[in-house]
Amino acid sequence: MFKRKLKLKADTICWHQFSRRHDAIFRSLGKEIRIGVLSVATLAYATPQSATAQTAMAPAQEQNGEGIRLSDVEITAQRVPLTMEQTARIVSVMTREQIKDCPAQSVNDLLKYAAGVDVRQRGGFGIQTDISINGGTHDQILLLINGVNFSSPHTGHLAADFPFNIDDIERIEILEGAASRVYGTSAFSGAINIVTRQQPAKPLGGTVALHGGSFGTAGAEGAFRAKKNSFFSNLSAGYRRSDGATDNSDFSRLNAYWGGGTATQGADFRWQLGLSSQQYGANTFYSGKFPDQYEENRHYILSLSARTKGRIQLQPTVYWQRSLDHYQLIRGLSPTQENYHQTNVYGANLHAQTRWQGGITALGAEFRNEGILSTALGQPLTESKLVDIPGSDRQYTKKDNRTNVCYYLEHDVLLRQFTFSFGLMANMNTGLDHRFRLYPGVDISYRPTPRLTLFAAWNMAQRMPTFTDLYYKSPTQVGYADLSPERSSEFSLSAKWRITGLEATLRAYHRHETSMIDWVIPTDSVVKYGRGQYTTYHATNLRINNMGVSASANVKFPELLGERSVLRDLTVQYSFIHQSRHDDVDLDDSYYGLNYLRHKLVASLTVRPIRRLTATLSYRLQDRMGTYYEYDTSHTTPNALGWQTYTFMQKSSYKPFSLLDLRLQWTERHYELYAQLNNLTNHRYVDFGNVLQPGFWFMGGVRLKL
Repeated sequence: MFKRKLKLKADTICWHQFSRRHDAIFRSLGKEIRIGVLSVATLAYATPQSATAQTAMAPAQEQNGEGIRLSDVEITAQRVPLTMEQTARIVSVMTREQIKDCPAQSVNDLLKYAAGVDVRQRGGFGIQTDISINGGTHDQILLLINGVNFSSPHTGHLAADFPFNIDDIERIEILEGAASRVYGTSAFSGAINIVTRQQPAKPLGGTVALHGGSFGTAGAEGAFRAKKNSFFSNLSAGYRRSDGATDNSDFSRLNAYWGGGTATQGADFRWQLGLSSQQYGANTFYSGKFPDQYEENRHYILSLSARTKGRIQLQPTVYWQRSLDHYQLIRGLSPTQENYHQTNVYGANLHAQTRWQGGITALGAEFRNEGILSTALGQPLTESKLVDIPGSDRQYTKKDNRTNVCYYLEHDVLLRQFTFSFGLMANMNTGLDHRFRLYPGVDISYRPTPRLTLFAAWNMAQRMPTFTDLYYKSPTQVGYADLSPERSSEFSLSAKWRITGLEATLRAYHRHETSMIDWVIPTDSVVKYGRGQYTTYHATNLRINNMGVSASANVKFPELLGERSVLRDLTVQYSFIHQSRHDDVDLDDSYYGLNYLRHKLVASLTVRPIRRLTATLSYRLQDRMGTYYEYDTSHTTPNALGWQTYTFMQKSSYKPFSLLDLRLQWTERHYELYAQLNNLTNHRYVDFGNVLQPGFWFMGGVRLKL
C-alpha cells in the first residue's frame, strides 16, 4: 500500500479538477488515477472528523475486501505534505457539509462543537469571544486564514475577528498541541486554520442571504464567485446588528472579503484581502465590576502567496494586518478610562522543500514585525513624536515594537509502516533579547494495519507576552513589563481507527508549562470594605502541568446504509483535562488560565427525513473549573468617582450546564430556507464571570443561489 519512492509512475494520471465531459471516465480507463488538490493553506483537507494539518496534494489508494477505495487527500502536520496514511499528527476538521448543518451563526459559534476547543463568549454571534485549546488560554493559540498567521499581538480577546461569512468557509482545521516548529512561536497549545472556498463550481455565480431573529437581530450577506481558465475570484460582504442577548451586548458588524488565485506554467498564486468593523456594548469585558463598557474595532488583512513547481518547491508568502481599537470603561463617559490602540503587523516567510532517496527535506525562514501605537500600552513617546489619532482630538502617547525571526529545518523519513518527522526551529525575538533559542520536535506514526494508525509526538513551544500582558493598567487589572515568555514541553499519544462508515480517534497528552502567563489576584491584594470588595488582577507567570485525554467517533450512515438513508451523520466527542500547579505564587483567584473545562461532551445527529429537509440536533455538556467574583447585576451603585459599578456579592464557582440546539434546513435548487433554535431547554447559565448567557433564542433566514 505504501511505497518508499514518492515519484509517480509514468502511466499515472493526476486529476487536479473534475471534468464534466461526457467521455471523461473513458479517457482514464486502464490508468492509475490520483486526485490532486492544490491549496496554499497551512493546514489541509482531511476526513470529516480528523486529519493531520497543512496542504494537500494527492490521496493514496486503499485495498479492502470490497475493492479499492480512494483514501483522503494528502496532508501533513509537519512542514511538508504527505498522504493521509503517512502523516504523524491528528487534526480535527469541520467540513463544509458539517458547517452547513451546524446550528451556528459565526465561526466562533462553530468552534463550540469541537470538544478540544473552549469558546467563552461575553456577547452573542461571535462578538467578544475568547478561544482556547486543551486547557490553554486565549493568547496561546495561533489563528490562521488560509495558512497565513493573523494572530493579534495586542490581545487574544480581539484575535477571532474574521472578515468573512460562514458561507465563505470550506473547512475549519484544529491542530491540538504544541506546534511552534511548524507554525511559529504563537502556536503554543494549538492552531486553528480557517480555509475559505477556492475554485467556484461554475464560471459565474453567487448568493444573497437575509436573516433575522431574537433580540432584534437582523442581517444580510452576499457573495460573488467567478472563474475563467486558471483564474478564480471570490468576493463577499455581510452586515449584522442586534440589540444583544444580554445586558449591554448590542452590536453592529460589517465585513468584506476578497480571495482569489491563478496558475501559471511555473507557479501558482493566491491572495486575500479582508475588512471587519464592529461596535458593541462590551458588557464586563475586562472586569465584572463595570457594567457599561464599550468597544469599537476595525481589522484589515492582506496576503499574497505563491508556490513554484518542480523538484524543488519554493513557497514565499508576504502579509500585513492592521487593527484599530477604541475602548471605554464607562460607555459614553469619554475620555474617562478611554483607550485607543493601533496594531500593525507585517511579515514574510520562504519555505523550500525537496524529495530525494533519503526522504523529504524542508527548510525556511520567517520574519515578522509587530508594533503598537496606544494611549495605554507601550513605552512613553516624547512630545515631538506623539501621533494624532484619526477621528479623535487625542494622540497616541505610547509605542512598542518587536521583531520575530525564525529559521526551521525538517526531515521526514517515509517507510512502509512508519513515518518519522524530525524538526527544529531557531527563534529570536527583539522583545526578549537578540539570542536565538532552539525548539525541537519529533512526530512518529506507525501503521500496524491499513485501518489503524498510532501516533507519538514530543514538541517544545514558546509564546511572547501580548502588549496587554505587559502594559495594561486599569482599576481592576495591572500588567507586568518583566513577564517571562511562556515555554512548554508537550508529549502526546494518539490513535486513529477507520473502517467503512466509521472513524474513531483517541488522544492523551501531558504539557509542562514552565512560565504560563495568567491574570491572578494575589492573596495579599484583596481588600474588603463593608459589603464591597476591591480586587486587582495582576499579570504573572505560573508553573503548570496540563494533562488531558480526548476521544471522538464519527458515523457516516450513507456509507453503511446507502445514500437513501434517513440517518446521515452521528458525531460524539469527549475531552477531560486536569491541571496541577507547581509554583509558589499565593493567589486568591485566576481570571483565565485556571478556569479550564474539566469535562466537555459534544454529540450531534444529522437526519434527512425527506429529500429536501435536513435536521441537526446538537448537545453540549460543559463543566468548568475555577471561580469568579460575583456581582449583583440587578442594580448598580456609584463608586467614589461617580461611576456606576456592580456591588460585590460573593466568590462563586462555575456550575456545569447542558445545552440542546436544533437546525432545520430546506434546500431547493435555487434557494435554501433555515430555522435555528438554540438552547431549546431555555437554560440560563454563566460561562464567563458575571455574564448571564441568554435562554432560548431563534434565528431564521433565506439564501438565494444566483
